[in-house]
Order: sequence, then structure tokens, then C-alpha cells
Amino acid sequence: MSSHFQPRRIARRVGEFFRGGKLELLPILHTLRRYDREKFRADGKAALNVSLLDIPQGMAYAAIAELPIVFGIACSATASIIAPLFAGSRHTILGPTNATAFMLFGFFAVEPALAARETQLVPLLVMMVGIFCLLGSILRVADLLQYVSRSVLVGYVSGAAVLIVTNQFKHLLGIAFEVDQERPRSFVGLADALVRALPHADLGPIIIGGTTFALFMLMKRWRPRWPNLAIILILVSAVFGSLIQKGVAPFANAARFRTFTPEDLLPSLPHFARPGIFEDISSLVAVALAVAFLACLENTLMAKTIASRSGDRADVNQDMFAVGAANFASAIAGGMPASGSLLRSTLNFSSGARTRMSSIYSGTLVLSAALLIAWLPKLGGISLIDYVPKAALAALIIGIALALINRHNIRVCARSTPDDAAVLIVTFISTLIAPLHVAIFIGVALSITLFLRKASRPHLVEYEFSDAGELRQMGEKRQRPNPAISIVHVEGDLFFGAAELFRTQIQRSAADESLKIMILRLKNARHLDATSVLALEDLVKFMRANDRHLLVSGATREVYRVLKNSGVLATVQEGADRKAGESNIFLNKPSNPNISTRDALKRAQQLLGGEKAEVRIFYDPNKK
Repeated sequence: MSSHFQPRRIARRVGEFFRGGKLELLPILHTLRRYDREKFRADGKAALNVSLLDIPQGMAYAAIAELPIVFGIACSATASIIAPLFAGSRHTILGPTNATAFMLFGFFAVEPALAARETQLVPLLVMMVGIFCLLGSILRVADLLQYVSRSVLVGYVSGAAVLIVTNQFKHLLGIAFEVDQERPRSFVGLADALVRALPHADLGPIIIGGTTFALFMLMKRWRPRWPNLAIILILVSAVFGSLIQKGVAPFANAARFRTFTPEDLLPSLPHFARPGIFEDISSLVAVALAVAFLACLENTLMAKTIASRSGDRADVNQDMFAVGAANFASAIAGGMPASGSLLRSTLNFSSGARTRMSSIYSGTLVLSAALLIAWLPKLGGISLIDYVPKAALAALIIGIALALINRHNIRVCARSTPDDAAVLIVTFISTLIAPLHVAIFIGVALSITLFLRKASRPHLVEYEFSDAGELRQMGEKRQRPNPAISIVHVEGDLFFGAAELFRTQIQRSAADESLKIMILRLKNARHLDATSVLALEDLVKFMRANDRHLLVSGATREVYRVLKNSGVLATVQEGADRKAGESNIFLNKPSNPNISTRDALKRAQQLLGGEKAEVRIFYDPNKK
């Protein structure tokens, strides 16, 4: 009897967990209940645009990880189909990414004994990544990701981009064999190997890579909204691939990719019943944990970025559950690790996608294209992959990697505070001298150390106006009908741990169509840093995109200095005629702390066109 009782009890507990609102088992059911033809057309158009980017990117990221390209395409198709079944965000597209692909390459580069069995170990590694993410979502670990400074990710991605560019030069110069013989384990070793292999450089790959890169930069400037990766890869492969096939000098010896077969696309579980499986699991635990951490961090950042533009509210734990499910499915499909792609998700959003179904359509198109490529040789057709030169894809990867180096974010992180600059520099240098799965944790450890040194949880205080017209702390919670102005008073340390507080309140308030002005009181806010500055910049742009305004009152000299040094002050002041004495930020005056808020209210009345406005005071449901 007990043998039947135990599974039932476990099933009941699982059902209670999901029904309790902690996680939703299949959020896509809500989408399907309200799906119509108009949404189908919008999602279908977006899916076509994304799939044209997804296929060449899947190939490129597999090439970065030094894996057969079928790993990247299988991951792109599988993750795009599986993730939206469980995701909380409706615009996110999951698949292989630059950072996770290079972390994979970096790990196997320093483990030559494991590198010989890379294709055998990757499915096991990806399944471990999926399990870590699933467990993390159940334990609500994603809530803690907001305490990882943005400077860590900016430094890591910038360092990884430098490594990606450097590593792809071996294909661009046709010296991959000579470089790989030395098995360089760091940026310095890789650069040294490249320099010493230069006498073996081949003219053919240089011409192919140079032409491809020039076309990429021209198309990026001339037609940025076109599926440039797909267009350029097809064009270059048709021209240079044909020359390589015919043995025309100097292209005869240029390296090409090996095509894949339908058998390569068959689902297959990692081999658990084999000798040495536990030793392999032990060897992969550290990198699997690092890839899972990075994938969830990337996905969370991407989901919040898209949510700030769409007006949605990101459910980071639900999205973490989707990352876990996508990786588990990718392992079975024979793919590489999946993460949230900012580029593909942004394209999906800008292409007009209405629901998460666009991701499923995109994945289906990628899978159909993969099956077509695999079956063409068996049907008597041409093996298309055999025409793709490695130098061409290397040039496109370099173009993609260069775009990862975001100078604006680097400038904000380097100039906001000394702590941000230290985290940025240490993380960047760590990616160049340490294995990438170690470098990411070096940056996180430093960020958390600095956080603990100055941590103090910020909180919100409710304010109202007394009968005498004085601004005072609110003693009783009241509801204000049809408010046009909301005052949010923030107290405490306002560094990266508080950035989510900005987003949550603005998006909650923005749901009220009558709200026109948000006044952010920063009189008692301290330790503003790059993450909160970037969040504030995003919120200002979000409010303006919806014909609303965000004003800052009570700003201290410290807050003003950080905004000015980072360059975000100009964004806050947009729309204000400075020559006419207008301003969107009002400094605190110790002699009368409420003057800045009164001035902000006058500015709000001016922006409202002089109409009389009621004032809503922010209500914090967590405040007892």
C-alpha cells in the first residue's frame, strides 16, 4: 500500500507547488485560449525573420565552440520550440549564444583529455545544465540574480568577445591546424600561437574572410533590418564554395564545413550506462554550473530588457524553468547549451511578434531547414553545407562578436563608481587569463564582496500632503481616485540590488492610463551605481515612449555627480529647455527638503499643460 501511496503524495505535492503560483506548469495554455488569426499573422512574420537569423547563428555558435554545426542548429530548433511552453516572457527566443558557446570552447581547450571526447560529453553537459536550471527555478534562485552587478556581465561579455575575435583569426588566415596543434589555454597563448603560425597563412581564406566581413559591414550600415547573416552566407558560399569545389587557385585548399545527415538529427539520450560516467559527471560539474549560471543571467537580463520596452513584467523564475527545460530537450536532441538571445529576442519583438507562438514557429522553420539540408544529398541533391567556407563563417562571427562590445555600457560601468570600474576591469582581465567558467565566478565573487560591504536594503516610504500643504510621511494608506502624478520616495542604498525596485514600481504604475508623471524622490538614496543608472535610463525612455514623464527630486550632490559622470543626466533632461530654466531634475536643499519636490510638482503641472492634477502616493504592499 505504501508503494502506491508515495508516488501519489509526491504527485499531489508537485501539483500543489505549481498551483501555489510559485511556478506555472504550462503558461502557453493561456496564449492558446485567446489565439486568433491576427496574432497568427503577426507571429508568423516575426518567426520568418528570426529563423533567417537563427540558422546562420546556430552554425556560427557551434563553430565558436569548435563543435559540428549540427549541434548549433539542433539547439536553435529545439530550444525555440520547447522554451515558450514554459517561459514567463512572450518575446524571448532561446538558443545558442556567443558567451555560452565560448565558455564551452574555453573549458575543453584547457582539458585536452576531455576535448578528444567533446561530442560525446556535450549532451551530458547540456543535460546537467538543464537539471541545474530546473532545480534553481524550483528553489527560486533567479530572484538572487538581481544581486549580480551589471558590471560583471559587461566585463565578461567584452572579454569573451575579444577571445572570440582572436580565436576566429585562425580560420580567417587558414592556420587553424597549426594553432590547434599548440592547444593554447589563454588569450596570451592564443595570440602567441597566431603570431608564430603567420608564415603558414593562406591567401584563399584571407580573401574569402575579408570579402565576407566587408559585405557584413556594408549590409549592416545599408540594410540593418534585413537578414544579413543568411544573405551574406548564401552569397559567399555560392561564389567561393563553387571555386573551392572546382579547385580554383588560391581557394582550392580553403577549409569547408562537413555536412550532417538525417541520423545526426535523431534524438538520443546521453549514455549513462557506460564505464566512467561518474568520473565524467564529476569533471563537468563546475563548467555545467557556470554555463547554467551564465545562461540564466543572460536570459534574465534579456527578458527584463525586452519587458522594459513591451511593458510586460518579467517572471525570472518562470523563465529560468524554461531555460532548464530547453537545455534538457537540447541534450536529447544532440544540441549545445541554450540561453536567452538578446539579438534574436529583440528581432522577434521589433518584427511585431504578439505571443510566444512566434518562437515555436521559428523553431519549426529551423528544424524544417535542417531536415532539408540533411536529406538533400540522399535525394540526389547538392550538399549545401559542403559549400560553406570556414573563413566566411569566421568573418561573420567576428562581426557579431564586435557588436557585443557595448561602448555605452562600458563607459557607464567604468565611470559611475570606483567599485563598478573595479568589477568591470577584474572580470574583463579574468576572461583573458583564466578559464571562462572560472572568470565569471571571479567577477561575481568580487561583486558580492563589494555588495556585502555596503549592503543596506532600500525601502519605499509613503508620502502625502498635510492640510497646511506640507509634504509629510503618510500615516494611513489611502486610495487616490484618477491620479495623474505619483510620488515615489526611496530611502537607503540604491545600488544594483535595488534596480528591480525601479522597474517593478514604474511598470505597476504605468498600468494606470491616467498616470502622466512619476516623481522619484532620491533625497535619502545613496550609492547609486551603474546598474541602477542604466535601469533609471531604461525607465525614463519607457515612460517617454508611452507619453509619460519621469522627474527626479531631492537628488543629492552624490546622485547628481553619478548621473552626470555616466552621461545619463542628458537623458533625464531631454525635453527640458535649459536656456528657459526648465529642468527634469531638482537638487535637494538641506534648508528646506520639500522645496525640490514642490518644484518638481510645478514642472509636472507645466508638462500636464496646467491642468489640475490629483497626487497619488506610492503604496508599498510589503510595508506593514
